[in-house]
Amino acid sequence: MIKVYKLIFLSLLAPLGLIAQVPTPAPPQKQPILILGATAHLGNGSVIQNSAIGFENGKLTIVADATTIRIDRSKYGKIYDAAGKHVYPGFIAPDSRLGLVEIDAARPTQDFAEVGAMNPNTRSIVAYNTDSEVTPTVRSNGVLLAQVTPTGGTISGTSSVVQLDAWNWEDAAYRTDDGIHLNWPNPQTRGGFGFGEPQEPRRNEQYDKDVLAIRQFFDEARAYAQATAPKVKNLKFEAMRGLWDKKQNLYVHTDNARTIQEAVLFAENYGLRVVLAGANDAWLVADFLKIHDVPVILGRTQRLPTREDEDVDQPFKTAAQLHEKGVLFAFSETGAWRQRNLAFQAGQAVGFGLPKEAAVSALTLNTAKILQIDNTCGSLETGKDATLFISEGDALDMRTCTVTAAFIQGREINLDNKQKFLNRRFEEKYRQ
Repeated sequence: MIKVYKLIFLSLLAPLGLIAQVPTPAPPQKQPILILGATAHLGNGSVIQNSAIGFENGKLTIVADATTIRIDRSKYGKIYDAAGKHVYPGFIAPDSRLGLVEIDAARPTQDFAEVGAMNPNTRSIVAYNTDSEVTPTVRSNGVLLAQVTPTGGTISGTSSVVQLDAWNWEDAAYRTDDGIHLNWPNPQTRGGFGFGEPQEPRRNEQYDKDVLAIRQFFDEARAYAQATAPKVKNLKFEAMRGLWDKKQNLYVHTDNARTIQEAVLFAENYGLRVVLAGANDAWLVADFLKIHDVPVILGRTQRLPTREDEDVDQPFKTAAQLHEKGVLFAFSETGAWRQRNLAFQAGQAVGFGLPKEAAVSALTLNTAKILQIDNTCGSLETGKDATLFISEGDALDMRTCTVTAAFIQGREINLDNKQKFLNRRFEEKYRQ
C-alpha cells in the first residue's frame, strides 16, 4: 500500500517538472582500465603515493607503486592520468535509510517501518528504490555501497547491503538479509510530547517488562530453530535462523552506557554476533567493548553532546578514543540524503585526534568487516571488486572533495544528479 501511495504522489509531482531523470545504470566493464599517478588510500591503513590501479572484468588486477613495476599500457582500453589526485575504495554507508525514503516530510515516500513491535521478517531489500533521486547525490561524494536498514518497533526487521547503481533491487543486492535490527529499550523517559520545555528524565517503569518481552521472544525463536521439523511455519522465527549460526549479525540500537553493556551480555548469552549501532556512550565502556570484541557503528559525529556536563567536543573525539582502545568501529549518518556527508563525519573526527588513514578505514574496510563483506570489498587489493573513486583532493574535507570518476564493480557510473542539474539550469539563467 505504501508503494501505491508513493507512485500516486510522484505522479502528481511529474506535471510540475519536479522529477529529474535518474542516471541510467552503467553497463558491465568492457575494457581494462588503469589509473596512474594518484595517491591511493587502500582502506587498510596503507597509502601509495604514486600508484598504479588496474582492473578488468570488475576485479582489481593491479594495486602497486607505479615507480616499482613495469606496465604495458597497450593492454588497457582506458588510462586515467590521476597525478595530484586521490583514489579511495568506495565508501560504505551502514545503518542507512537510503532508498527507503525520498522526502522526509512526505509520508507517502517513506517505506522504512512496519506496524507492530516484533517484525524480524520485514525485509528492507524488497522496499529499496533504485530510482531514488537521493542516491545519485550520495554517489557524487564517494558513497558507493549502503546498508539499507528498517526502523521502528522493538525488532525493526532485516537489513541488506546494496551497491548504488542498479536497475532494480535484485540487481542492487550485494548481501541480502545481513542482520536483524533490535531497538533496546531505554531505562529512562522524559515524557511529554516532544515539544515545549525539556523535562527531567525519570525512570522508565516499563523497562524491565520490555526487556523480559525481548528475552521471551528470543527464547521462542531459539527453540523454534532447534526443532527438527516445526509443525507450523513461523515467518518471524524463520527470519531469525541466521542469527543462531552467526550468518547474520544482531544490530542493537542503543546509546546509554548501561544498556550497551546489558545488550552485549544479552547477545552473548544466546551466542550471537552483536554489533552496536548509535552507541553515543561507547567511549565510556570502550574497555568493555574491547574485551567482548564488539564492533560499533557510531552515530553522527557532527552533533551535540548527549549530556549537559559532557565536553562539547565529545562526539568529535569519540572515534579517536575507540581507536586508541582497539575497538572496531565505523561511521554512519542519519536519514537518507545526509549520507552524502558521511565522509565529512570522519573528517571531523580527524580534527580531534583520529589518524587520517584510520578514518578512511572506518569508512571502508572496517565497515566491510562489520557487515561481513570484506572478502570482496572495502579495500584496494587485487582480487577484490573494483569499487573505487577518484577525487581531486582529500575526500574527507568538504572543501576539496570533488569526485571526478567512480566505479562500482568496474563499471564507470554516471556522477550527474538532480542538484548538479539544477545548478547548471540556474547558472544558465543568471548568466544571461
